[in-house]
Amino acid sequence: MLEMLMGGSHNGSEPAGSEPADKVGLGSIRRPVIGLALGGGAARGFAHIGIIRTLIAHGIVPNVVVGTSIGGVVGGAYAAGQLDALEDWARSLQPRNILSYLDIRLNGSGLIGGAKLAAQLETAIGQTLIEDLPLKFATVATEVRTGHEIWLTHGRIVDAMRASYALPGIFSPVLVGDRWLVDGALVNPVPVSAARALGAEIVIAANLSSDVFTHSTTIYSYGAAAHPPDVLIEATPPRRGLGKFFSAERTMKREFFGGGGRPGISSVMVDAFNIMQDRITRARLAGDPPDLLITPRVGQIGWFDFHRANDLIAFGSRAAERAIEPIQEAIQILAPESGKANTTLEKAP
Repeated sequence: MLEMLMGGSHNGSEPAGSEPADKVGLGSIRRPVIGLALGGGAARGFAHIGIIRTLIAHGIVPNVVVGTSIGGVVGGAYAAGQLDALEDWARSLQPRNILSYLDIRLNGSGLIGGAKLAAQLETAIGQTLIEDLPLKFATVATEVRTGHEIWLTHGRIVDAMRASYALPGIFSPVLVGDRWLVDGALVNPVPVSAARALGAEIVIAANLSSDVFTHSTTIYSYGAAAHPPDVLIEATPPRRGLGKFFSAERTMKREFFGGGGRPGISSVMVDAFNIMQDRITRARLAGDPPDLLITPRVGQIGWFDFHRANDLIAFGSRAAERAIEPIQEAIQILAPESGKANTTLEKAP
């Protein structure tokens, strides 16, 4: 299904980052360079689609786009003029479709080999290079062993996407050049700094974890009950006949997702990663805050709820609508004469 992701026509979603600035009055007005920093959050990243759609609908067209993890995938789709195809694919996803991409394995450095998804991306995107995109684009990844923050600004866009969303323990690391890379959310979940470094004068950031652990606190003086209730564990009867040949994969997927109130491997790892990402995001945004912050309320949606794209896109649209007025005010401060004009920008120098 991911053939739709990048291979379709532009269908009106082609970025306008390279269009010339409009002329206002007697002279040309140089528009402020707007950057968009898209944060990580797995399935919640579909909210970025609604954010981008809403910004464009109000004439706010970024020409610098930087993304971490799923933010790099959505941002890359927009930069490549394939946002329509990505949205169509996202809205079509059902739990059955998602399971088909889980090539779970016990050997290697990740629970999911990622070969099925990688093959689809390879077919859809091919050899498209970041440097050939019509606007400035980058994804953020983390180097294994050293912990270096890597900004992928050239080379194949599919490699940059895969490296940026390679969640440690879930997906295997991706070799780009001579470095093994994993998810960029380990070091920079909402890449405001990268957007500024690429020339953005106004940075609009989208944080997908703002309402997840906002009210976290310390629970003190806690322990097990004096007489915990007995827990009955039912033995699983052995499979017979052909069933035993197909039970291994089913068992692995059950362990992966959990069940019966017990968290699975994936949920434990993702929740731990989510907590860490939230803490890192707070620290990074405090040290280098964006000019405008969009915070979709998507905390109630799980990281693997890819089948809820309709809800997520709607959440993103509503969050962006709330931010339109302050964004327009920021643009007017830097370019007052063009405040009410089309805010399409020139590609950053």
